Amino acid sequence: MYNKKVISRFKKPKFAGEIKNADAVGEVGNLKCGDIMRVYIKVKEGKISQIKFKTYGCVAAIASSDILCELAKGKTLEEAQKITGRDVLKEVGEVPALKVHCSILAQNALKKAIEEYKKKSQ
Repeated sequence: MYNKKVISRFKKPKFAGEIKNADAVGEVGNLKCGDIMRVYIKVKEGKISQIKFKTYGCVAAIASSDILCELAKGKTLEEAQKITGRDVLKEVGEVPALKVHCSILAQNALKKAIEEYKKKSQ
């Protein structure tokens, strides 16, 4: 059902956890499946210097959150905002059709964190 990369990211996510005193946090949820994702970011010199996630959800949700963090770390806020669910899926590999929404949810959590950061910085 899931490929080796998805299972590996689910069992040993590299970016799981939270950042104390994060510069911003983005949280999203999906009422249909019950997934809740929270993405924490620290920004230094306009780039995401630290990023972590806490996800309550399925295998695909956790793997997507972890991959998203890997894609965003070190990027400028503008570059990170351009990360799409499709980018996450490309890295994750094939997932069941019912789980494709997890990559979009992850993307939305990051975008919310970036939006929050920009509001605080004005």
